[in-house]
Amino acid sequence: MDLTIPDMALVLMIGASGSGKSTFAARHFAPTQVLSSDFFRGLVSDDENDQTVSAAAFDALRYVAGKRLAAGRVTVIDATNVQRGARSDLLALAREHHVLPVAIVLDLPEAECLRRNEARTNRDFPAAVIRRHRADLRRSLRGLEREGFRRVHVLRSQEEVDAARIVVEPLRNDLRTETGPFDVIGDVHGCRAELTELLERLGYQIARDEQGRPCGAHHPHGRRAVFVGDLVDRGPDTPGVLRLVMGMTAAGDALTVSGNHEVKLVRALRGRNVKVGHGLAESLEQLGAEPDEFRKRIEEFCAGLVAHYVLDGGKLVVAHAGLPEHYHGRASGAVRSFALYGDTTGETDEYGLPVRYPWADDYRGRAIVLYGHTPVPEAEWVNGTMCLDTGCVFGGALTALRYPEREVVSVAAHQVWYEPKRPLAAPDRPARDSGTLTLADVTGRRVVETANHGRVSVRAENAAAALEVMSRFAVDPALLPYLPPTMTPPPASTVAGLLEHPAEAFAGYLADGVRTVVCQEKHMGSRAILLVHQDGRGSLYTRTGRPFFEPARTAELLARVRAAISAADLWRELDTGWLLLDAELMPWNAKATRLIMDQYAATGAAAAAALPAALAALDATARRGVDLGDLLTGATARVANAEAFRAAYRRYCWPVDGLAGVRLAPFQLLATEGRTHHDRDHGWHLALLTRLGAADPELFAPTRHLVVDTGDPESTAAGVAWWTELTEGGGEGMVVKPMANLVRGARGLVQPGVKVRGREYLRIIYGPDYTEPRHLARLRQRGLAHKRSMALREYALGIEGLERLARGEPLWRVHECVFAVLAMESEPVDPRL
Repeated sequence: MDLTIPDMALVLMIGASGSGKSTFAARHFAPTQVLSSDFFRGLVSDDENDQTVSAAAFDALRYVAGKRLAAGRVTVIDATNVQRGARSDLLALAREHHVLPVAIVLDLPEAECLRRNEARTNRDFPAAVIRRHRADLRRSLRGLEREGFRRVHVLRSQEEVDAARIVVEPLRNDLRTETGPFDVIGDVHGCRAELTELLERLGYQIARDEQGRPCGAHHPHGRRAVFVGDLVDRGPDTPGVLRLVMGMTAAGDALTVSGNHEVKLVRALRGRNVKVGHGLAESLEQLGAEPDEFRKRIEEFCAGLVAHYVLDGGKLVVAHAGLPEHYHGRASGAVRSFALYGDTTGETDEYGLPVRYPWADDYRGRAIVLYGHTPVPEAEWVNGTMCLDTGCVFGGALTALRYPEREVVSVAAHQVWYEPKRPLAAPDRPARDSGTLTLADVTGRRVVETANHGRVSVRAENAAAALEVMSRFAVDPALLPYLPPTMTPPPASTVAGLLEHPAEAFAGYLADGVRTVVCQEKHMGSRAILLVHQDGRGSLYTRTGRPFFEPARTAELLARVRAAISAADLWRELDTGWLLLDAELMPWNAKATRLIMDQYAATGAAAAAALPAALAALDATARRGVDLGDLLTGATARVANAEAFRAAYRRYCWPVDGLAGVRLAPFQLLATEGRTHHDRDHGWHLALLTRLGAADPELFAPTRHLVVDTGDPESTAAGVAWWTELTEGGGEGMVVKPMANLVRGARGLVQPGVKVRGREYLRIIYGPDYTEPRHLARLRQRGLAHKRSMALREYALGIEGLERLARGEPLWRVHECVFAVLAMESEPVDPRL
C-alpha cells in the first residue's frame, strides 16, 4: 500500500496513544525528519512524560518545524494530533511556508491501543485517556480534508500499517531536471497567426491536421516552448491557439503554465457564474462553433495546468504573473494566487485598473523569472526577471525569450485585435530600473556562491567597512563591475640580502603542477581597471573602486583608449560594444601624490636632514679617539640606506600635465559583451593588447614578459636572470602567473599571480633599513597563509562577478561579488605583503 506524500510536505501523524505512530514514523522516515512531541518535552524538562511542559515543548517543536519547512524539507510531526485545535496551529505553519499538509491517520482498534499502552513501562496513561483520544479521532476523520489537508491516508489495521510504504512525489511544478533549451513565449490571447509565425521564426516545424489547421510544432534541435499562460480570450482564434498548444504539450514539445484567463474560462465551461468580460465572450463564442469533445478536451487541459514551473535545476522559473523567490517551487493557495494574478497596491489608475505592485523591482532571487500578465511596450530585464507580454492582442508584438541564450525574438501583431483599456506605453509610465542597489544587498554577514572556490563568506564588520568606502569614494556601481584580487608574494628567500626571489615562486607553481608560467614586468604605477563602452560611457578606477582622475581627464583618457580600440579593430573582432581591461597606470604619483609627499618624501627629507649631521658628530667623536663600537658603522649604513630609499620612490615619479606623462600598460582583457576571457592564456591577452600600443604608443606602454618552464633548471635560471636585470635596473620586479590563466590543481584553485619584488623597491615597503641582517631575519618569518587564502577568495569572487556580468545578470548580482572583494580588503592582513 503506497502512501504518497508531496515533496516538502508537513506530515502529521494522527492517532491515539498506543496506535504505533512513533514506530511507524521511525520506520518510514529519517530520524532528522521526525519531530516528536515526547522528545521536545524531554528537551525542555528532562522528562518526556511531563505533560505540564507541553506548551513550551510545542513552541520549540513548531520553531524547529518552521526552520525545516523554510529549507524545503519534509517534516513529520509525531504527536497524537487528534484534536482540531492542535492541528490548526500546524496547518497554519504549513500555510506560512507554502507547503502541502498531509495526514497519516492510524485508526487502530481501541483494544490494540490499550494492550500496547499497558505493555509500556515508561507510561502510565489510564484507559480513559486512550478512549478520549479515540473519540476525538472519530470526530475528526470526516473533516480532515475540509481543515486543509491535501492528502489523508487512513490505516485501520495492523496489516495495513505493515503493508504501507511511503512514496515522496515531486511537486507538479518541480521540473528542475528539465534543462532545455527553452523558448518561453508571452501572452498569446487568441492570436493564432502570430503564434504560428513566431514559432516558425524560432525554428519550429508546424504540424497540421487534415483540415490544414496547426495542431503541433516540433523543433528539429530538441528545443521546447514554454507558454506563460493567457492563451485564450480577446483574440480572433482562441480554439486555434489551444489546438496548437495542446498538440505541442501532448507531444512533449511544450510546457504551459496557467494564466488567470484559463482559470476563468474553465469556470465558464463548467457552467459557473462568472462575469463575461475581458475577452471571455469572444472565447465562448469561438468555442461554441467547436465540437463538444474538443471543448471537453480544452476544459481538461486548462484545468490541469499548474501555476508555475521551476526548471533547469532551479535556474529558471516561469509563472504567468511572476513570482518572488520565497514562493519558488512551493505549493499553496497564496503561491497559486500570486502566480496567476500578481499583487496589487490596493490603488487604481486613471483607467480604473488596479495598480500592480512592482515585485520585480525588489527581486533578489538567483533564478531567472519569466512571466507575462501585464503588457509592456517591450521586453526588458529587471533584476533577473522579464515580462514577455508585449501586448500582441492589443496591436503590440508576440515575444519569446530563448533560454539559456537570453535572446529576445518578437513578431509584430497583424493588427489591433482588441482595444486596450490602458495604452501600452502610458506617457507618465516610470522607467523600470534594474540597476538600483539597496542597503540590504550588501549589509550584514553574507555568503557568495562561486563556481571556482565554493562558498565565500563576508563578515558583517568587513561589509560595514566596505560600505563606508563604496558609498563615499567609489565610482557609480553601474560602472564598477570588477575589482582585482590582492596578490601574494612568494615565501621568503634564503638568498643573502634578499627577502623575495623568483626561485620560490617557480618552485611553488611546480608544486601545484603548473609547468609553464609567464613572468610579466611589474610596472611602476598603480593597478587600474578600465571599462570602455563604444558609445562613450566608461570608468577608470583603482583597485578599491575610486576614480583616478576628475571627470574631465577621465573622459579624455577614455576617448583615447576608445580610439585605440577602434584603430586596432577590436570592437569588430571581439564582436562587442564594451571592453573591461586590467592594467597598470603610471606614474605612481598620478594617483599617490599625497601618499608620496606625506609619507615617503617626508621620511626621506627627515633622514636627509638628520642622519648626515649625526654621522658628522659621530665621525668627529671617533677622531678624538673615543671608541664608538658599531655605532659609527651603523650610522654610515643608515645614511646609505636613506639615500637608497629616496632613490627608490623617486623612480616611480615623473611630471604629469593632464594626460601628458600618463602611461597605461594593459595586460589582460577581463571581459567583453557576453564573454569572459580567463579561459584564454596570457599569451593571447598580451598579443591582443599590444595592438593598442601600436595604435597610440604615447599612451600605451608594453608589458615585457618571459615564459618559463618551472621544471627546467635552465629555463628557471633565465627567469631569475631576467628578474635580476629588471630590478638592478631600477624596476619594481615581476609577476609570475600560470600561462594558462585560470588553473585548478590537486589542492584546488591555483594562485593567479605571485609578485616578486626587487631588493630596492622593498625599501619603500619595509623602510630604509630593512636590508640590515637583523631586520631581514625577522621579516623572513612573515606569515603568508592568510594573504594567500584571501588572494584566492578574491580571485574567485572576481571571476564569478565577471561571469555574471557576461551572462547579463542584474547589477546587484554582479556587485555582490565586487562588494565582497572590497570587504575582504579590510581583513587584518599585513598591508606590506
